[in-house]
Amino acid sequence: MVVALLTVLSAQAQPVRRWGVTVGGNYNEIHFKQTDIFESDRMFAPSVGITGDMMIPGIGFGVDASLLYTMRQGRLHLGDRRVWESQGLGNEVARQHYIDLPLNLKFRYSNLGGFESTMMPFIYAGPTFSFLVGHNKVGDALRYTTVNVQLHAGLGVELFNKVQVSGGYCFSVGQNLGTKLLDDHVAKYRTWFVQATYFFK
Repeated sequence: MVVALLTVLSAQAQPVRRWGVTVGGNYNEIHFKQTDIFESDRMFAPSVGITGDMMIPGIGFGVDASLLYTMRQGRLHLGDRRVWESQGLGNEVARQHYIDLPLNLKFRYSNLGGFESTMMPFIYAGPTFSFLVGHNKVGDALRYTTVNVQLHAGLGVELFNKVQVSGGYCFSVGQNLGTKLLDDHVAKYRTWFVQATYFFK
């Protein structure tokens, strides 16, 4: 639907394309299905990569896509249960490294009487395709899903037609990891994130 919309709009107006560098961070929760087995603490982690966007002048709609390295992590209180305490595990940090491909449908509100050249608000939403490329070793307690899809939405502002600052919320559609000893004890990510992108053009 997005491709069809942009094809029609591109026939009416010349799209504006840009590339830039993105840096950000996420405050991630590893949320387990059975929350009463042990606690999980949120932790902050970074992300960095490149972003390109294509906007249709005059109507404010467009798309963007990014290629990001993203770390996600959380502290798991495995030592609260004898089954993991007996393996020498306590409060362990589970850290995962991902290559993320977020795709967005974006709307920028530009009818601000000229003020949009200084600050222009926007909203966006779409899926993120995450590919696990590495993780730390938490004993032999955890198993990981190598490919995952997440949905996200956010809002932000564009400053001086060069810098975008935004924040939003992201949640996993499928499971991201689980414990090996309890087959049904699986977790999904729930993540608040902030990002800043500097566009070169």
